[in-house]
Amino acid sequence: MKSANIEIDSLDILQELFGINDKLIKVIEKRLGVSITQRNSSITVSGTNDGRIRSAVNIIEAMQEALSKQQQLSVDMIHRFLDETDEGDDQDEDIADSTRKVLGDAVTLNYKNSPIRTKTIGQKNYINALKNNTVTICIGPAGTGKTYLAVAYAAEMFRNDEIERIILSRPAIEAGEKLGFLPGDLQEKVDPYLKPLYDALNDVFGPDQAAKLRERGIIEVAPLAYMRGRTLNNSMIIIDESQNATLPILKMALTRIGVGSKMILTGDVTQIDLSKETDSGLQKCASILKNVDDIATISLTNRDVVRCKIVKDIVKAFEKEEAKAAEKTQKRAVRRSGRS
Repeated sequence: MKSANIEIDSLDILQELFGINDKLIKVIEKRLGVSITQRNSSITVSGTNDGRIRSAVNIIEAMQEALSKQQQLSVDMIHRFLDETDEGDDQDEDIADSTRKVLGDAVTLNYKNSPIRTKTIGQKNYINALKNNTVTICIGPAGTGKTYLAVAYAAEMFRNDEIERIILSRPAIEAGEKLGFLPGDLQEKVDPYLKPLYDALNDVFGPDQAAKLRERGIIEVAPLAYMRGRTLNNSMIIIDESQNATLPILKMALTRIGVGSKMILTGDVTQIDLSKETDSGLQKCASILKNVDDIATISLTNRDVVRCKIVKDIVKAFEKEEAKAAEKTQKRAVRRSGRS
């Protein structure tokens, strides 16, 4: 049996690391097949495999780093660290170093004065792209924080007087189901489509301030079709669910950018709700603009899913199934071409 020791600064930190009823440490023990015990101010990791012991030590150090950045530890966070040890591309960089880089400066503070930080390298790259480019296209699966981080960054720009307005828009496309006739005036008709944007605004600004900013026209939430003919100056423009917009509509939206403005297109190309998937313009748009200065394209993956572990597992399962289907389609195409 081999072991490694980690000295911890205080008993409070020890309690945070182990979690209620040791639930956090138990996740590491189960996934890595090691034993983790505590005595006084020291944690001992024991096992038969040197690599797994090193991984466990690395994850505990990453947990300490997260605590130092005022992050609350959770089971989902531990699973994310464990996934990084399984899937990490850079074997020379440990998870603690990666966590230190990812949990750097806060993107902004939410209305409770809690810092909103990136949680993965992909998210960190996304925020850097937002800072350094006029247009950012972010493509990734559900739960990767595409919309939430865009709203958080827009809030920080507004608080720093870098912009005067935040404009959020998305195509008014139903997710697979036909809702039929919706009662009410124009705003009441489109509100169901825009609810995810309201959720992000309320979480960052707080429901009361978000409502006041909307009343004053500082925050505007509207369907994408209502962008035509406008010039949007000194604004952060966020186009959510862009995979449900055609290429001409995205071109129309992009050409609304005025002086002092930035635009973010976000979308998940595996969740297209248009009648024909080929009508989706997001990937075509990213390809057309890939060599244009001041435009960045960021691709997030299932490794960047932060919503919760089950969402990450669902995304992985669907990606696996879609890869199988694509392989079958390709084989059928090869067989057909061989016959002709």
